[in-house]
Amino acid sequence: MNYSELYEILRREKYSETLQQLPPTIISDVAAFLREQRVQPSTDDLLLLDNMGTSKKQLENSISIFKELILRRKKKLLNLVFVASETGIMKRDYEYMLSFERKAFDTLTKTFEEGDRELARLLHGDKQLGKAEQKQNMIIFTQNTEQFVDMSGNVVGPFNTGELVHLDAEVSSLLVSSGKARYVDEP
Repeated sequence: MNYSELYEILRREKYSETLQQLPPTIISDVAAFLREQRVQPSTDDLLLLDNMGTSKKQLENSISIFKELILRRKKKLLNLVFVASETGIMKRDYEYMLSFERKAFDTLTKTFEEGDRELARLLHGDKQLGKAEQKQNMIIFTQNTEQFVDMSGNVVGPFNTGELVHLDAEVSSLLVSSGKARYVDEP
């Protein structure tokens, strides 16, 4: 990792609406790069002192670039959580999330679902609680699946490989047991 590579990663993320695929080792690569930049020479040479000032500025810029990269990805992640919680379907970018981003996405999506269930409970009272509390699971399709009718009689799908969807627990269970999908929290 070097300054130019880090800047190019930010540039791609900045000018794209979707999450960009990052190397899986990006965090450790950036950490190593920043450690290298922090090492300062122990000589009194004026030329090296001038280089130290440049190196210090490049270190500060590198930190700023990385912070901006993470901030942009967080904003995109929050938008994806919103789309997934409103539609129940997450078609893109899940495979480009880093592991900690996936955990945050899953946690936030579940939190939004719990909030929606609580809102439904408050709006409809305990009489209609059964429908509002219907259990859903987040699954990711492992193969293309044609549209089908769910347990409530609604037509759902079709779904493509890698598509992330919230579905009724019974439907999710059938799809997972048939090998067409897997639960998101499984490895």
